Amino acid sequence: MSRFTPDFQTGLLDLMRWRRDVRRFRTDPVDEAVLQDCLDTFLLAPSVGLSEPWRVVRVQSAPARTAALNNFRAANATALAGYDGEKAQAYSQLKLTGMTEAPVQLAVFCDEETEKGSGLGANSMPEMRRYSVVSAITHFWLTAHARGLGVGWVSILDPVQLSQELEIAENWRLVAYLCVGWPEQESDTPELERAGWESRRMALPVEER
Repeated sequence: MSRFTPDFQTGLLDLMRWRRDVRRFRTDPVDEAVLQDCLDTFLLAPSVGLSEPWRVVRVQSAPARTAALNNFRAANATALAGYDGEKAQAYSQLKLTGMTEAPVQLAVFCDEETEKGSGLGANSMPEMRRYSVVSAITHFWLTAHARGLGVGWVSILDPVQLSQELEIAENWRLVAYLCVGWPEQESDTPELERAGWESRRMALPVEER
């Protein structure tokens, strides 16, 4: 018997259903205590070998944010060049980052050489450390949304260049660049679906072997 009530279970599904990749933010500041509550959920996430390999960098200074934004713009131009015709036109109309508006920006890294966990579970599959970081990001994302905050994951970046620009340790690898703030609006439909870029599957295909 589950310790969680049916109302809680329904609310959890609603939270996941309404969690969106936000790209349109208000510029209002985020209360530091609320942000810290969300960040603290990293410590609740599972990690391979209990290695806790996540490393969070708050990108706050004007030079650091400018470098990150310019990095995105260059990567985005390269991505656009990879499309042609109607797809290129559609891509050019998409808003793919909230970096110019989001009051909080976080670069989340994986420490590929952490000694914590003594390599348990990661010797044969070292990528498990990065998967652990993604798990922690999911905890953060859902908690932020429950507090009314929006989170946007910027993946159109040159991770090596960004790490150099932010003077990150050589053994850290970028997993996510997150924009955080109060969303302009809420929707249970992904923005890319609303823009006609792609549609969402309504059923999960499961194969058997």
